[in-house]
Amino acid sequence: MTGAPSSTSTSLTPQQIWTRTRGVLLVLIILVASGIAMAAVRSGDQHGRLDPRSADRYGSRAVAELLKSQGVTTRVVTTLDEAAAATGPDTTLLVVTPDLLTDHQQETLRTAVVPSGGRTVLLAPGMPSLDILAPGVRADSPVPVSTLDPQCFFAPAQRAGRAEIGGERYVIDQLPDAEACYLDGGLPTLLRIKERSDGDVILLGSPDFLHNERLSKEGNASLALQLLGSKPHLVWYLPSLSDPSAVADGTNDRSDDSSREEDEGDEGSFADLIPSGWLWGTLQLAVAAVLAALWRARRLGPLVTERLPVAIRASESTEGRARLYRRTDARDRAASTLRSATRIRLAPLLGVAPKDAHSPDSLLPAVSAHLTDGERDLRTLLFGPAPADDAALIRLADQLDALEREVRTS
Repeated sequence: MTGAPSSTSTSLTPQQIWTRTRGVLLVLIILVASGIAMAAVRSGDQHGRLDPRSADRYGSRAVAELLKSQGVTTRVVTTLDEAAAATGPDTTLLVVTPDLLTDHQQETLRTAVVPSGGRTVLLAPGMPSLDILAPGVRADSPVPVSTLDPQCFFAPAQRAGRAEIGGERYVIDQLPDAEACYLDGGLPTLLRIKERSDGDVILLGSPDFLHNERLSKEGNASLALQLLGSKPHLVWYLPSLSDPSAVADGTNDRSDDSSREEDEGDEGSFADLIPSGWLWGTLQLAVAAVLAALWRARRLGPLVTERLPVAIRASESTEGRARLYRRTDARDRAASTLRSATRIRLAPLLGVAPKDAHSPDSLLPAVSAHLTDGERDLRTLLFGPAPADDAALIRLADQLDALEREVRTS
């Protein structure tokens, strides 16, 4: 048992390794393929969302083409500086996802559009942007997009008639002149706010009616053209994460100067890069691991001895057990097995009953009577303690083998 392990009949062949691992590999391949397919499908559906250059079903190229046919020029901008510079009395500024703008960007945009005298259309603004871009308005619980009637005197809504709108609903706190349209549950999903500079701000609870796939339904096209085509120029603002203004004044939201200096002086740690939901995700993985361990270790009753489906040669079984004993340093168990097997084989040779084979008082006198050398320590040999090392275990095996041969030949 002290020699180096060699390739034996119990070693796994490449075919056996493939047979055991192919199931796991197949599951991994299926998971990877499913993830790639889902990513491809989702990326295809969301590509160019609300982009006037996109012909996908969630794009808005159809609106841009209709506006172009009416003489309205559409310009796409992705930075705050471009959007603010393009405002004017003959321009409609359409802001996609205004909630993504930082407080600094919202304040800069508000400062630019209020005195411009033009129209500003905000798509689905919520609480993150209403306080700055539409003071005096707050958002209520959103509703699903559905077909609604105008229910107001705002001319573009009246001419468009029924349209597919919904999403965010708005509550007016301090704007008595605001025009509320397309009410759902008593709250408007389209709100027009007049500015002091003869301009106006229009809040749309949902941008879905601007999608290519919805534009031909109900009065969606008419509503889109009247809201976005009232001025000769349309600036379509798609906020971008690469916009320098998004981080140009990232410290202006700090509570005081001391905290600002502390934040500017410290370098970000590794923990700052970890998503906020990592703790919950780790807990879920831990629970899943515990459940998997319980599933794999479950016992539905006592172990049942079953016949092996194939015949295994004794040498293979012995070799496999010996390798297990050696791997776990189980010399005590190995020595006990060798001694027990020797006693069982000696008992019938000496005329000892099988039930007394493991009794020193019955077996030792019978062995001594068949041996010519009476000085041997038979008790230690047959019933002694476990060997101290592998060399002692090998000597024990040799001595037991010699004792059995001697008894057989006596």
